[in-house]
Amino acid sequence: MDKTTLASWNVNSLNVRLPHLEEWLKLRQPDIVGLQETKLEDPRFPDSVLAGLGYRSVFSGQKTYNGVAILSRQPIDEASCVMGIPGFADEQKRVIAATVGDLRIVNLYVVNGQDVGTEKYDYKLRWLDAVHAWLAEEIKAHPKLVVMGDFNIAPDERDVHDPAVWNDDHILTSSAERAALKRLTDLGLHDSFRLHNDEAGVFSWWDYRAAGFRRNLGLRIDLCLVSDALREACTGAEIDREPRTWERPSDHAPAMVTLGR
Repeated sequence: MDKTTLASWNVNSLNVRLPHLEEWLKLRQPDIVGLQETKLEDPRFPDSVLAGLGYRSVFSGQKTYNGVAILSRQPIDEASCVMGIPGFADEQKRVIAATVGDLRIVNLYVVNGQDVGTEKYDYKLRWLDAVHAWLAEEIKAHPKLVVMGDFNIAPDERDVHDPAVWNDDHILTSSAERAALKRLTDLGLHDSFRLHNDEAGVFSWWDYRAAGFRRNLGLRIDLCLVSDALREACTGAEIDREPRTWERPSDHAPAMVTLGR
């Protein structure tokens, strides 16, 4: 297949980070981008600004919290667009899916969960169950599937700066959360980063506090999963740390995957 570069980025407020997004799109020129935590109601989404950079947009947002979008340099089949998890009643704007060419793109902003054992944690696990049921049907209908987003789950010990702290009882790394992520990958989805990189200590999120980025006290929770039909076409994957070095950055860095050559 022709080379296609995709990225997932939790921008932590487009109202604040739009200049960063504009600069990054000019620098890296990805073909398809999934954004999370846009934190903008739909009438305020900067689709005309992004169109000026050559990107079409579909988006689902709300004030102050959540919000997701898909940007593409190629036409987006808007008739195929899905917002929210079908059959799962949820006022939070965390899910958007659309077809671009022969690729089906699902962009997720997974629930954080607050702390193990809380109501928000239970909601996270129910939410992930609903995503699993939906994606089981999506992958049948769309074999060339990419599921990207801020998963708020670090897949294994390589993806945390201190496994003694981020253990099976901790939010983002608990056994139940990791089991829910494994159920998703067992559908026939592959962590693109791990198809090309085995090393530990490569992260996509760093806390603003305690000089987390400078000390590399991070987690890899931003993932791009590719389906069986795309595994052989997946020729590269990386975390682009550069935007995290900019002034007033998001606490996340873009996770990127390349399909084709």
